[in-house]
Amino acid sequence: MVFVGFIFAAIITVLAAIKLSTYADTIGEKTSLGGLVVGTIFLAGATSLPEVTTSVSAIVLDSPDIAVGNVFGSNMFNLLIIASFDLYYRRQQIFKNAEQTHIYTASIGLLLAIVSLLALSLKLEYAFLGIGIDIWVLITIYGLGMWIISYLSKINLQKPVSEPEEYNMSAIPLKQAIIGFVIAALVIMGAGTLLTVTGDQIAVITGLGASFVGSFLIAATTSLPEAIAVLVALQLRNHNLAIGSILGSNLFNILILGASDVFYRKGSIIAAVSDVHQITAAAVGILSVVILYALIRKPRESTIRYALPSLILVVLYFVSSYFIFIQ
Repeated sequence: MVFVGFIFAAIITVLAAIKLSTYADTIGEKTSLGGLVVGTIFLAGATSLPEVTTSVSAIVLDSPDIAVGNVFGSNMFNLLIIASFDLYYRRQQIFKNAEQTHIYTASIGLLLAIVSLLALSLKLEYAFLGIGIDIWVLITIYGLGMWIISYLSKINLQKPVSEPEEYNMSAIPLKQAIIGFVIAALVIMGAGTLLTVTGDQIAVITGLGASFVGSFLIAATTSLPEAIAVLVALQLRNHNLAIGSILGSNLFNILILGASDVFYRKGSIIAAVSDVHQITAAAVGILSVVILYALIRKPRESTIRYALPSLILVVLYFVSSYFIFIQ
């Protein structure tokens, strides 16, 4: 029954994510926000709700390794998602058609990964208002990063729109899209709670351990909304929504560490977890470098050469996974 509950929660998550990304595309089309802002802020935050409920629920279950592993594991898996879809839709050349602002989002994600790795290595016990100093640093970087992205997006509104012309304007009214978006987000949040409870039980039954289950099994399933959001966005040829939802989700996930630390009352959550998370955080940093290179390169060359960074990222993901598994 535990596995049945886990699968049921995953299915509900997928179905809600399809609606969520469709409504997000409508909001982007029918407002002045555009795919980049809607993807990086609104869709990214909504698709990260399973990670929120999963990590907080893990703290309630006294499993900080699942909480932290879920965050960094999800960030790893998110980058695998965008690379995999880039390989599948390689003729669209997703990264080449994306706005330049995504470079800043990817850079902030890389900085957060580096600081996270440093925090996991030092494991400082110092806290302020019940939250670790290292978490405060991560939250500050996130806040400044989102301000920069918002500022640059306002500047880009004055420039020609780079979205593909073959948009099909949604027949869904804006008000209905907003209401539907909120409802789908709440459904995803509820499914995330069920994923955590069943995932924690699976960790005990299988003997795989909380760190591995949090970094892979739960991280992969809580990243299902991001995968579906990217798929739907690419089918709509909305490249900025697709990339923004992934990169923005990776930034938003760092806030989840802060929420987890608030509920974890035994000290700094970073200082309490296993050293294996250092490998996961380092892997996120390495994969972020590859994504950043893919965005900066903007090649006009053969399809095979264009797909090389995404292919390298997929290989690095599985190599990193192997090293995490053997720890």
